[in-house]
Amino acid sequence: MPPAIRRLPALALLATAMLPVAGASVHAAPAGAPNVVIVLLDDVGFGAASTFGGEAQTPTLDALAQAGLRYNRFHTTAICSPTRASLLSGRNAHAVGIGAVMNSVDERPGYNGEHARDAATLAEILRANGYNTAAFGKWHQTPDWEASQSGPFDHWPTGQGFEKFYGFLGGETDQYEPTLYEGTTPVMRPAGAGYHLTEDLATRAIGWLRAQHSVTPDKPFFLYFAPGATHAPLQVPKAWIERYRGRFDQGWDKVREETLARQKRLGVVPKNTDLTPRPPGLPAWESLSANDRKIAARLMEVYAGFLAHTDAQVGRIVQALEDDDEFDNTLFIYIVGDNGGSAEGGLLGSIDYMGAIQGLPEDRAQVLARIDSLGGPDTYAHYPAAWAWAMDTPFQWTKAVASHLGGTRNPMVVTWPKRITDKGGLRSQFGHVNDILPTVLEAAGLEAPAVFDGIPQKRIDGTSLVYSFADARAPERHTTQYFEIFGHRAIYHDGWMASAFHARLPWQVISRDQKPFDADRWELYDLRNDFSQAHDLAAREPGRLRQLQALFLEEAGRNQVLPLRGQTLNAKLPSLTGTRTRFTYYPGAVGIPEKEAPIVFNRSWRLSAVIEVTAAKAHGVIATVGGAPAGWSLYVDGEGRPAFRYRAFEAGSVDIVGEAGLGAGRHALQVDFDYDGGGYGKGATVRLALDGAALGQGRLPVTPPGFFSIDETFDVGIDTGSAAGRYPAAAAPGFPFAGGRIERVDMDIQPNK
Repeated sequence: MPPAIRRLPALALLATAMLPVAGASVHAAPAGAPNVVIVLLDDVGFGAASTFGGEAQTPTLDALAQAGLRYNRFHTTAICSPTRASLLSGRNAHAVGIGAVMNSVDERPGYNGEHARDAATLAEILRANGYNTAAFGKWHQTPDWEASQSGPFDHWPTGQGFEKFYGFLGGETDQYEPTLYEGTTPVMRPAGAGYHLTEDLATRAIGWLRAQHSVTPDKPFFLYFAPGATHAPLQVPKAWIERYRGRFDQGWDKVREETLARQKRLGVVPKNTDLTPRPPGLPAWESLSANDRKIAARLMEVYAGFLAHTDAQVGRIVQALEDDDEFDNTLFIYIVGDNGGSAEGGLLGSIDYMGAIQGLPEDRAQVLARIDSLGGPDTYAHYPAAWAWAMDTPFQWTKAVASHLGGTRNPMVVTWPKRITDKGGLRSQFGHVNDILPTVLEAAGLEAPAVFDGIPQKRIDGTSLVYSFADARAPERHTTQYFEIFGHRAIYHDGWMASAFHARLPWQVISRDQKPFDADRWELYDLRNDFSQAHDLAAREPGRLRQLQALFLEEAGRNQVLPLRGQTLNAKLPSLTGTRTRFTYYPGAVGIPEKEAPIVFNRSWRLSAVIEVTAAKAHGVIATVGGAPAGWSLYVDGEGRPAFRYRAFEAGSVDIVGEAGLGAGRHALQVDFDYDGGGYGKGATVRLALDGAALGQGRLPVTPPGFFSIDETFDVGIDTGSAAGRYPAAAAPGFPFAGGRIERVDMDIQPNK
């Protein structure tokens, strides 16, 4: 301690420690500023929820719509990470560096996955102006190379303005055994039967609301509630699924017709809205076999139950606000999806979709035999792509297709009883997710800062929607907006939209795009008179189309969209592994993203672990990566025996278990994974040894060519997320290692074969 400080008396030293940090001033919120709740669901199309004509019953959304306003021309970016970046920043996603989903970022400035510091988030601004802030659920804004316990934590929720975070960092997670973080610390879900993540998130959110109100009742709050629902895996308690048994037996083509009829009766689309045709490549319902129709209908029943269950958890938050007399002065924004319905389940749907999208086989007869387990903890299911299209009624295409409204048009309901008096009103002004930040700031009586934390700020791209609260006929103020994802692109301007579908089909999740952009065909739509984007006027008005194409290039240049590129599979990005082939891990190495762990695909590798047993029947995880659908785990089972499990989705698995329990003392365990070679996804022989003696071996006919998951992690000493091994049913969550200690875990990785 410097002498000048060492000489200070104790009270003076305490006062010095309490001085405010320079540049971190916090102002009181304006008098009467509303609380703010933003609900953002995941992968819900325009025609999924009952409030907007869908089959899934959403009574909370219905009630909020009756008490507030429905917006039927609100837009997202067509995929999750960019939508979230745009919502929280008020800017276009590319302008802040998150123009691509975090799983597909690359080195281009608009796509690098690192939220720009000159685009302060809504949470940062509100926190600096006297709000308490919290985020619960999905984040998907942190680059993988920053998502470990080594940090940095600048791009985690608590580094971007949220005082409290409880949820998951990736694009999806198991709803029964999620990969969770509290703040920046990996945590296990609460122990006990009957757990579901969405219920947990709502409980935690309500607890936070009441805690902050108890301590600081005069401070407004900002709650960002973004559950993983209804993104795959489709997982929900069976009672919710059974409510929809038989409701989708008529198939997606008929459901589209029924949905549009309901939408017209509800008034959420104009009476003259036309139904757009099925995209090329999607099968007609009647072309499926009877068994495939049965599986597809059941998968849709799971999805509908999942959406209804999610809406019920939002309802618990609304009820808590009402019970606490907070609802009347709460600006409650309920956005029904961060993009359109997801076609990532493939043409037939899947019981374990992460394997299916990599081309690993599923036996349809086995899927049929397990049909009643769909939606449960032993499945990682997703519905067929055509259901996504049906959930986007009446529009073309689905999630990820930013050129068309099926990817970008999402319902929104806004309530604020203290200010919004047009109960049940409909608003049709053009809106975009980047409008949310300026809307909230205007409602709170705040200006967007020109400088934040000493950094000059980018311009706000969104337009406040407060002007529409009192006037359904007010001229729209957001008159120009570009869209781009995976090269699919569009431009909206003054009621017209020009659209160019590029190459990547949304049900082909891994696509090697070789199509030149100048070969794309542009379409033109008059959305003033063509609500569903059904009538292409490009041939009739080529001059207008050329003007809009030029405007797209202008907006694309200004927002870091250029140069255009399709899906990026092998981008040169920062990496925690680099070119290393040997790795050493110690206890406490947990929560390392799979993409930043040693690469074990399409190659041979060896895992060596040294442990010391100090008690009878030592047990628990030694090292693991992946989860229940796919991954591997080296562990000591409930009988004290060494064990290794490798699961390749539905394509096969290997389980090797020693015959005897480990005695006291120091032991060396070794796993040898001998890959066949000859390309991607080939087979392998797996061997397990203890203290140099073979315990057994197994054979895998195929292996995952690219990944086990997009959300599970590499862990030493515990298995965070879902279980990659066959752990005892009564084990504590994560099956932590006990009865000894892990000295070290080494991995040696061979070159790609």
